[in-house]
Amino acid sequence: MFSDLLRLRGAYRSVNRVREIINVFLKYGFGRIIDQIHFQRFIPLRTRLKTFGQWPALKGPSVPERLRMAFSELGPTFIKLAQLLSSRPDLITKPFSDEFKKLQDEVPPFPTGEAKKIIEDETKLPIDKIFHTFEDRPLAAASIAQVHYATLSDGSDVIVKVQRPGIKEQIEADINILSTIAGLLDKYVPESRFFNPKGIVEEFSGTIKKELNFVEEARNCSRFRRNFEGSGNVYIPKLYGEFITQKVLVMEKIKGVRIDNIAGIESMGLDRNRLAKIGVDAYFKQILEDGIFHADPHPGNIFVMPDGRIGLMDFGIVGRVTPELREIIANTLHALLDKDFDKLIDQYMELGLVPEEVDIGIFRKEFRADLADFLEPLYGLTLKDLNFSEYIDAITHLALKHNMTIPSDLLLINRAMLILENIARELDPDFDFIAEAEPFVSKLIRQRLSPSVLYEKAWKNIGEVGDFVFLFPKQMKQIIRKILKDDIQMKLTHVGLDRLIKDMDRSSNRIAFSMVISAMLLSSAILHTTGVGPKLYGMSVFALISFGFASFLGIWLIISIIRSGRL
Repeated sequence: MFSDLLRLRGAYRSVNRVREIINVFLKYGFGRIIDQIHFQRFIPLRTRLKTFGQWPALKGPSVPERLRMAFSELGPTFIKLAQLLSSRPDLITKPFSDEFKKLQDEVPPFPTGEAKKIIEDETKLPIDKIFHTFEDRPLAAASIAQVHYATLSDGSDVIVKVQRPGIKEQIEADINILSTIAGLLDKYVPESRFFNPKGIVEEFSGTIKKELNFVEEARNCSRFRRNFEGSGNVYIPKLYGEFITQKVLVMEKIKGVRIDNIAGIESMGLDRNRLAKIGVDAYFKQILEDGIFHADPHPGNIFVMPDGRIGLMDFGIVGRVTPELREIIANTLHALLDKDFDKLIDQYMELGLVPEEVDIGIFRKEFRADLADFLEPLYGLTLKDLNFSEYIDAITHLALKHNMTIPSDLLLINRAMLILENIARELDPDFDFIAEAEPFVSKLIRQRLSPSVLYEKAWKNIGEVGDFVFLFPKQMKQIIRKILKDDIQMKLTHVGLDRLIKDMDRSSNRIAFSMVISAMLLSSAILHTTGVGPKLYGMSVFALISFGFASFLGIWLIISIIRSGRL
């Protein structure tokens, strides 16, 4: 009984949240989309009567601007989704990506009393048994958590990250609603498939759920700490595992200043060029050697310590680089240096960037011409003159032009590198970002050609050939058996059928509506003739009511047909 009540309460909250989302989207001029995905039942009756299902285009802000404002008003889940999409111009196009970059993950802090209660509930310990001091004023507050400075009972200075109350339930409910909306968009709005709404929600769901689990973040931090163990240049803070739960994370406080605090760095007498080199080298090591990298390197997560080391914080978002991707990166860089555009195209195809339906011959010809036009001028520049961020941006534009799909891990690498280059150039305007990558790239290429790697690849290929030789006869036997049993199934995709079904559905609804109006008019005539019920000026009141309502519905139907432009 109690569980049924909880489910009913959850369903009621979901309906209210759906209504809230619909009202915000209506406010910013997305009524047509709401109508297309058949969410009219959540639209207030007064609004439906006012518009008759025809939604005028809003003047002023562009569609990307209005969508950004809607996401901002809808709160943490939608802000996080927009932040994810801002790094995926291949999915949502550049205008939307640029607009979403303006969204900041800054929200008012929640009461410190609630933060302390969450810590006590999670650790099962009184707050004064854990901390000697606990600063009531949060250091920072974001949509998922807020951070406090504190001192443990043993005197260690720490930062305490506490998850926002109820945020997990809110995000899970919003993800369920987003999944439903994505499915309806895919079904009823064929043009939305270009953006792959289902894929966007699935990717977002996986990312945000990892961020909500602070135990996962602690694991990431421990791995980075092992990878940089013994490094004299990069420091990863210590974790206090006994106080870490899914909602609470206690980590050593890094003493120092943010890496964009130039005045603070100069007051410590540190070499800014050396700091830029340390930071960039640390990221090349993560990407090209370790296979896991800190994917959110904004200045608030990178600190400069008084002894000249760089400390990294916040490991909620990490990217992973498979050995295959590292090899493709090496091959790509090698092809770039050799001006081998055909080999470069082969690497893009190896990455799975080229859509299956593309004519490979035409694609090679057009993409090679664009690559040559773009890359040839760069070969005359020195490494110092080459702007890495502009190069990455141009490559992304080129990929979008040819409808190439860029893997999310590769886009995370690009995003991290762009942020890092800006930080490095702020520290040292003459910093040569590309030259700093050369030792790591050379090492990667040498490893790719080493006897052990070649032997491993050859053995793997032999294994795949062996699997094919053994499996092929069995698979052919299964196919022949199905053919003899007439059990072969074919999958057909109807292009444009959804729109036809939608038009037929609308037409049948109008016919049914017309029949109801006709029946009401006929009933009105019969009531008037028989004189049933009270009369007004010699006419049956029931007949007048029926006639008036039928006339109203008839006028509504005529207006909707005229507005649709299909008489």
